[in-house]
Amino acid sequence: MEKQLSRRSGIAPPALAVAVAVLLMVPAVSSVRYIVGANMGWTSNVNYTIWARGKQFYNGDWLFFVYDRNQMNVLEVNQTDYEACNSDHPLHNWTTGAGRDVVPLNQTRNYYFISGKGFCFGGMKVAIHVENPPPPPAASPIKDGASAYNLRGQIVIPTVFAIAAVWDSFLRLW
Repeated sequence: MEKQLSRRSGIAPPALAVAVAVLLMVPAVSSVRYIVGANMGWTSNVNYTIWARGKQFYNGDWLFFVYDRNQMNVLEVNQTDYEACNSDHPLHNWTTGAGRDVVPLNQTRNYYFISGKGFCFGGMKVAIHVENPPPPPAASPIKDGASAYNLRGQIVIPTVFAIAAVWDSFLRLW
C-alpha cells in the first residue's frame, strides 16, 4: 500500500516523457513585445525614428508604452496629424491612466503614435510599418525513404511511446 501511494503522488516517468514531447511539439510563439524607446520609455528627448529604424514589426506584435501617466499620453493618429503633431482628432486613445499601455499591432499597415499635451513637438512621436510575418522556411526535400528523419519519425518515436504506455500499464498493476 505504501508503494502505491508514493508512486501515485508524483508524475510517472512515462507521463513525464509524454508531457515533454508535447511541449517540444508546440510551435514557438513568434510575436514580439517592443518597449517603445527601450530603456528610455515613452518620454521627451528621445528620437523614436532612430529607435524604430532597423526593427521589423509584424502582424501580431505588441508595442508597450511606459511613461509618466500624470504628464503624457499615447494617441494613435493619421499621417497628417502625425506630421503636424495634431492631437485634436485621434483615431484611438491608448492611454489607460496607468502609464503602462499595450497596443496590439493586429493589422498590416502604417501606425502613427504621438503624445498630446505638447510633447509631440518635443519628439514624442513614432511611425511604424507593420507587415505580415515571413513564411516559415521550407523543409528540405527527403532524398530517400530510409532517411534518419523517417526512421526517427515513423519508427523510433512511436516505439518509445508504445514502450512508455506498456511500462505505465505495468506499473499500475503493482
